[in-house]
Formats: sequence, structure tokens, C-alpha cells
Amino acid sequence: MLEQAIKTEPLLTVNHLKKHYPMKKDLFGKKNEVVKAVDGVSFTVYKGETFSIVGESGCGKTTTGMCLNRLIEPTSGDVLFEGENVVTYSHKQMKKIYRNMQIIFQDPYSSLNPKFTIQRIISEPLVINRYGSKSDIRDRVRALLELVGLRPEYMNRYPHELSGGQKQRVGIARALALNPKLIICDEPVSALDVSIQAQIVNLLKDLQEQLGLTYIFISHDLSVVELISDRIAVMYLGKIVEQGTRDEIFNNPQHPYTKVLLSSIPVADPKAKKNRERIILKGDMPSPKNPPKGCHFHTRCPFTTEICVESYPEHTSVTSTHSVACHHYKSLSS
Repeated sequence: MLEQAIKTEPLLTVNHLKKHYPMKKDLFGKKNEVVKAVDGVSFTVYKGETFSIVGESGCGKTTTGMCLNRLIEPTSGDVLFEGENVVTYSHKQMKKIYRNMQIIFQDPYSSLNPKFTIQRIISEPLVINRYGSKSDIRDRVRALLELVGLRPEYMNRYPHELSGGQKQRVGIARALALNPKLIICDEPVSALDVSIQAQIVNLLKDLQEQLGLTYIFISHDLSVVELISDRIAVMYLGKIVEQGTRDEIFNNPQHPYTKVLLSSIPVADPKAKKNRERIILKGDMPSPKNPPKGCHFHTRCPFTTEICVESYPEHTSVTSTHSVACHHYKSLSS
């Protein structure tokens, strides 16, 4: 799928995206500070692929996803969807984008209105966009439920009558209602049991193949990311530190932080676990309100030198599809 995706035109191109939150002055008149949730992120998503964004909680991956369709207004940068910069669009113009760019939220328990029936939840985007008659909308809802593996009789139920996995299937059906080209999946399985996670991931993969969908998959769980991704971007403290194909990230990681994340994946086989090196970081992730100067990772990196403290590394190409922002990646990989 990756080779096919790269041969196609980019569906989404993000250039130097930033989201900064200004903080108010305190009682003592302290100057305003800025929380740099996303600080200069750039990447490209090709048609038909799954592009994953991974990192610790607080790294800015969800904020990045929300900025793409302007559920959160970006501070600066460009978001080009099919060549058009949606950052400059008016609210009226964004309605066209919302038809083609949908989102699956992390928590299926809070993303569905408990007062609405399943039929009303799924039909809401159809009604807003004047899909057709009541009969047409009802038929569309029934078809969407069957598409995500739910029986038509679920139409008259309420969210509290469904399990977590069933609720997330309803969320997926709602996202598919208007036949979007791109779906942003914001940790869509993190709130579910492990056995249900596998079912939802398989459903997403089947839907992608069947409908030609493009995904941006946001997650902190690398074991899930490995199953679904074509390409991966690793984020740390508002910045992307490494990008590459799934095989490049998992088999040939270049950034120390990527290696830390991979070493944290649970291993079920006790024999394999003994032969595996586990990398433990010291300290917590610094606050995005006051990120370290130079490389943001240098306060926790075991390979820090003076240049890491003084300047932030530029992205360097390892291969045509693999890049890393690290001053010492060559010496670390040798």
C-alpha cells in the first residue's frame, strides 16, 4: 500500500504548523507566557495510506490532529487539503472540508450524545448536509450500521445500551456518513479492551481497503500503530523528531527517543524479554510552557553533548522516506 500511496498525489500537506496558547498574567503582573503545544510540524499524507503520529501524552499529537480540520484554530502554518489552504477558509467554506475530512474521537462514551438514538447520531451529518428525504437518510443509516458490523435494530437504541466497542463502531459509522476522503483517528482504541481493540483495528483496515480511505492515526500505543501504519511520525514536546515508513521506524530507528518508545512495547515471550534491552528515561517530559533550549530531548537523552544544548537539530534524510532530527544519529547508528 505504501508504494501505491507514494505514487499518488498528496491528499494533505502540513507546513510549519504551530499552536501556541498564551497564558494570562498572574496576580504579581508576571509577563505572559506561551504554551507551545505544537511548534513547527510539517508532514505529507498521501491518498490511500495510514499516516500515524505517535508520542507520549502531552507531546502535541492530538492538538495537531484537531488543528488539521480547525476544531482547534492553529496559530500559524499551512494545512493544504487537495492543494487548498484550509487555514484561510471561512466558516462557510469549511463545511465543504468537513464533508471530506472527518474525525473518530478517542472516548466513545463521551463522544455520543446520550439523549439521541443511534439513528439520530449517525443521521445528524446527513441532515445538516441535506442528504435526501427521511427515507433516504434512514436507508443510509441502516447501510452504515451494517458496514461497521452492527445490526439495523441498533438504530432505535441509545448509547448507554451499547458496549464500548459497539459505541466506537457507531462513531466510525458517523464519520463515514458523508463518504469522506480523510479520517483523523484520535486514539480510537485506547479506551477499549484489548480484545475489542483488535476488532476495531481490523474493521478500520477493512474499511480502508473497501472504500479507499486515507487515515491519520494518532496513538501512544506502538503495538497498535505497527499493525495499521504505512508511515509514522514520532513527536516529542510539540515537534516531530523522526519520520519514516513503518519498517524503517520499527527496524531501523535513528532518534534516541524513538528507540525508547520501541523498547517500552510489552513482550509476551519471556525468552525474548530476557534478550531485549529496555531503555529507561530519567525525569519527566519538560513543560511545553518552558521547553529546553536546543534539542528538546537533551534533558533526558543519555547521549547529550554541548551542541544538543545550544541548537535544535534540523531534519536530516536517512533515506528518501526516512528523516530524523538528531545531531548524533550517525554515530548512534554506527
